[in-house]
Amino acid sequence: MANNQPDVFYESVQKYFDNAAIHTGLPDGLLSQIKACNAVYRIHFPVKFGNEVKVIEAYRVQHSHHRSPTKGGIRYSNHVNQEEVMALATLMTYKCAIVDVPFGGAKGGVKINPWEYTPGQLEKITRRYTTELIRRNFIGPAIDVPAPDYGTGPREMSWIYDTYRSFHSGDIDAAGCVTGKPVTQNGIRGRTEATGRGVYYGIREACSVSEDMKKLGLTTGTEGKTMVVQGLGNVGSYTAMISQDEGGISIVGVSEVEGAIYKKDGIDIHDLLKFRAENGSILNYPGAKSFPKERRREVMEFECDILVPAALENQIDKENAKRIKAKIIAEAANGPVTAEAQKIMVEAGKMILPDLYLNAGGVTVSYFEWLKNLSHMRFGRMDKRFNQQTYSNIINVVEELTGKSVNDAQRAMIARGADEIDLVRSGLEETMIVAYHQIREIQKRKRSIKDLRTAAFVNAINKIASDYTSFGIWP
Repeated sequence: MANNQPDVFYESVQKYFDNAAIHTGLPDGLLSQIKACNAVYRIHFPVKFGNEVKVIEAYRVQHSHHRSPTKGGIRYSNHVNQEEVMALATLMTYKCAIVDVPFGGAKGGVKINPWEYTPGQLEKITRRYTTELIRRNFIGPAIDVPAPDYGTGPREMSWIYDTYRSFHSGDIDAAGCVTGKPVTQNGIRGRTEATGRGVYYGIREACSVSEDMKKLGLTTGTEGKTMVVQGLGNVGSYTAMISQDEGGISIVGVSEVEGAIYKKDGIDIHDLLKFRAENGSILNYPGAKSFPKERRREVMEFECDILVPAALENQIDKENAKRIKAKIIAEAANGPVTAEAQKIMVEAGKMILPDLYLNAGGVTVSYFEWLKNLSHMRFGRMDKRFNQQTYSNIINVVEELTGKSVNDAQRAMIARGADEIDLVRSGLEETMIVAYHQIREIQKRKRSIKDLRTAAFVNAINKIASDYTSFGIWP
């Protein structure tokens, strides 16, 4: 299986870097420093379940310390190994730079299948892993801040926070040691949907450029476009829901571990998620053609405008790249396209929205959560009512001057102050729009750059190099 080849993933990331580095004009030594992983921590620790003791293999990689703290998720998967975690940490460095989040890149991995353990056993593993990180000074609000990734979520982050707090009871900023926490435990509203929402904002912005859509033979805007989503986890499901509800995109194909489905006239994603919750599978969804588990990767070859790989890495390789019919490949997952496959698809005239830009919504909102934790203040608490009263006063003046009145529903809509979720979504939207046009401008300016991924890497490398030289890190 392609996702059992993390060495290919790491190799692809390094190739992408090398392809971009030649366009920067930076010294080889500085490029080598930016490219290298600064710290790799591999651990084995015992955990006792009843009378049985299991030895767990785990990792934490800090790719770059050009900014502090480092930042990156923790993945629970049987496929975790050192090269995979290094590749993910490397991408995090570039991802943070692209969206102007002031962190270095990091990543963690625990080599387990989380679905084989009870919640109590997972809690033991998580707390012991956190303890190992604390002992080696690999976690802290000013050192290294983990977050959820594949196989983890708010529950695991709350265990990490509680474990860290038990070791650092006097740290007033302890909540900033990890992000993706439940809202009730110093998390932030909008974090769960953040990566998927960021993917939608990125797709929407790419589709708004008429010049680029014309080259692809597509109309401007998202309305009426068709989409196939590979993977209905957190990122895939939110991408599909928001694309359907806010973008008017028709979801025609979906795959999950149990298989894939296709329905030419569109699938109501909310209904599908409900169907899967009730039946334990997306297969046999009414009106859709079903494909068994062995053929689930064929979903990526379905006819559509936009393909969203939202599962694991190396899903599109040199074997199936030629069969991809979508005109836009939106990388919601990390590393779903190998370097060889990228070359094939770019030469075929397809647009690839790269992972290091497109799925940066998660780290962007994690940054907002970290800021909230350090400020000890919920966003919107200070100014929501003030703004609401100000807008209401403006309406009153307009009514007096025009002699026309505004009804209660209109007043409620116009004079509404922003809640935390509104500010989070607004900040994320601004981030994704600005970052996209920075990347596109680099591609347009440097005619030798043929794809958005290379432009994104150039953007990231230049920003990181600027930090090294400006902060005196580089001799």
